Amino acid sequence: MLRSCAFCALLRLFFILMRIFPLGDSAATIEFGNEISAGFNSRSLSLAKALSSNPFAGMNEAVPAYASVTVYFNTRSTQFETVKSEIATRLSSLPTDKPNALRIIEIPILISAKTSPDLDRVGSFAHLTVDQVLEIFLSKIYRVHMLGFLPGFAYMAEVDDRIAAPRLVTPRTKVPKGSIGIAGRQTGIYPLESPGGWNIIGRTDLQMFDPESDNPCLLKPGDEVRFVRE
Repeated sequence: MLRSCAFCALLRLFFILMRIFPLGDSAATIEFGNEISAGFNSRSLSLAKALSSNPFAGMNEAVPAYASVTVYFNTRSTQFETVKSEIATRLSSLPTDKPNALRIIEIPILISAKTSPDLDRVGSFAHLTVDQVLEIFLSKIYRVHMLGFLPGFAYMAEVDDRIAAPRLVTPRTKVPKGSIGIAGRQTGIYPLESPGGWNIIGRTDLQMFDPESDNPCLLKPGDEVRFVRE
């Protein structure tokens, strides 16, 4: 009985902190918080999975992010108030335990003057040597919170505060495919050549995005990544 009451109190707090709001006419966002958090991200992934495995009438897609889920729906058959009700039903049955990592994946990282043009910059920001920066970066396991920006671009966290260098003031017009970067407490891998303003500290030869594959994105939300120096 006590455990049941504690769970109800936790559930009430959960709904107080959470927000559901329309995003245009055909989407709704469920926001669990406004910070990078493994707990918020776990809830986002769990809700997106619950919706995707059992969609309500008129639902098109559920897209998880760092601490939120955006649900797209057909306005001809579904209204926002109906969406709110369906989401509340799913939320009431979500697991409260933090799920285990979907997978733990090792990513080889090549460090050189060519592949790591911003390593010295990160060192200057942190008042550390390049070797110290790398030791700190490689010592952590990073959670894949979401995919975005480019097909297969995985936003991972959390980078150690000591080396959490801000984005470049002037982004590059071309960042090579496979480049590994830091932007604040985030790290990510460019799956394709593109413009970008993250601090590039290394590169991998792994194919992060393959449109011909049945599973085109190498990394998925919920994975954990360990970088290993080549």
